[in-house]
Amino acid sequence: MSISAKYFIVEASAMPEIFLKVAEAKRLLDTGEETTVNAAARAVGISRSAFYKYKDTVRPFNDMLHGRIVTFQILLKDEPGILSAALNIFAGTGVNILTINQNIPVNGCAVVTMTAQTSALRRSIEEVLGDVGNSPGVLKCEILAG
Repeated sequence: MSISAKYFIVEASAMPEIFLKVAEAKRLLDTGEETTVNAAARAVGISRSAFYKYKDTVRPFNDMLHGRIVTFQILLKDEPGILSAALNIFAGTGVNILTINQNIPVNGCAVVTMTAQTSALRRSIEEVLGDVGNSPGVLKCEILAG
């Protein structure tokens, strides 16, 4: 049995300070202001272990206004029809697919990066991710940016 991720929007002032510091350390790394986790963690006043504990679960909220552009990354088995089935799920939700990039399969798996406009999305992004991620042949589906 797998437990699906649940997301909450929490005002920054109500969050524990460690979450804010992890988000700031990630921003420092993303912008190149700091080049190592150790330097970023030190710059915001946390330990590396605290950074690693929360780095995958803390992200800043991006406003979900109409016209939002989201980049998805999907890991697929290298079998006929799997990409088509995943794209059909996206199409059924009302997203407008802007770009699709598929890498050459390695070890029986291919990475697909897809950018979509979500202004006409008829369901939550979490539901879409769950549906795509649970379809046969899809090993992983996540949001890269947006």
